[in-house]
Amino acid sequence: MEKVVYLDNNATTQVAEEVKIEMDKFFSKLYGNPSSMHFFGGQVQKYIDEAREKVAKLIGAEPSEIIFTSCGTESNSTAIYSAIRLFPHKKHIITTSVEHPAIFNLCKYLETQGYRVTYIGVDENGMLDISEIEKAISSDTAIVSVMWANNEIGVIYPVEEIADVCKKKGVLFHTDAVQAVGKIPINMSLNKIDMLSVSGHKLHAPKGIGFLYLRKGTPFVPFLIGGHQERGRRAGTENVPYIVGLGKACELAYKNIELENTYVRKLRDMLEEGIISKIDYVRINSKNALRLPNTTSVSFGYVEGESILLMLSEKGICASTGSACSSGSLEPSHVLMAMKVPMIYAHGTVRFSLSIYNTEDDINYLLEVLPTIIKRLREISPFGEGKPIFGIDSCNNHSHNH
Repeated sequence: MEKVVYLDNNATTQVAEEVKIEMDKFFSKLYGNPSSMHFFGGQVQKYIDEAREKVAKLIGAEPSEIIFTSCGTESNSTAIYSAIRLFPHKKHIITTSVEHPAIFNLCKYLETQGYRVTYIGVDENGMLDISEIEKAISSDTAIVSVMWANNEIGVIYPVEEIADVCKKKGVLFHTDAVQAVGKIPINMSLNKIDMLSVSGHKLHAPKGIGFLYLRKGTPFVPFLIGGHQERGRRAGTENVPYIVGLGKACELAYKNIELENTYVRKLRDMLEEGIISKIDYVRINSKNALRLPNTTSVSFGYVEGESILLMLSEKGICASTGSACSSGSLEPSHVLMAMKVPMIYAHGTVRFSLSIYNTEDDINYLLEVLPTIIKRLREISPFGEGKPIFGIDSCNNHSHNH
């Protein structure tokens, strides 16, 4: 395919060229095990230390608070399992109804193991009410876990305020910050969050590397037990090339945070305005909420999201219907259901997620092909030549551009 327009950066990002170059020598020249006694292995340790400093700097943490893991899912599981092992008598967990499957499905599993989980709901903008979390906390609560930013709709949650509530109540607080880190400024020295999860492949590092931030002094039980690596907090020989790559990616993200919030946001807004002006019966989900600068979730009425994606894909445009970890299901996303998006719109939802590598040309190309795709799909939709049946249209957030 000649032209590829990649607008699925919340699923994964391209590895930055600088990251690839930095990693290369650790596959061929500096391949020693950092735990070895000899000089050849020992020399590698300093590169891990440097990477840890770069990662810590991106989130305003201390290097000793960073534990390298294999991915965001491992970091999330580590945090939750640490809490329930620390407090075996506490059988209650609080999370939200819009979490990523890495938290949501873990909580569903724990419900089969005798745990009680409270799923805090959201309003039609995807926002939650902190007072509901406060009310739900009891003496039986082991941990509260709320994502920093939603992977599907881009909504940013008030996790720093939630952490304050948890601290007052004496309960551990964890946030899945996989979508937030590198896109919005974060400074862990200014909040009370106990644990935070990150995945490298969402910020231009390779897949297979992540980290867990563990605030100094927070009680902790390791998930992987074995060797002494990561100060005894995560056993297993360090994945040196990927740790070095993550360090470089975090260094780049630190430099590019302003671009994310100016250039990338401008492209996102240009995309949304273009869609609204060219296509009828669309809604931008969570448009009135505080959102990530790179993410837009667009619901097209009277069409199927999967059909839109297939036709975009034929034109070399990559997007998604939501989380890459739950695609393959024909059910509308649990996030849109929690927001009570009308089914006629929920089924036609597409997520576009941008990066600093996208261009205005990418957006213009999408806006050129998308209206035709929607028009064609509506013509063959069961609603008859794409004429909406107003009796079943309960959405008051569409655009009418006749």
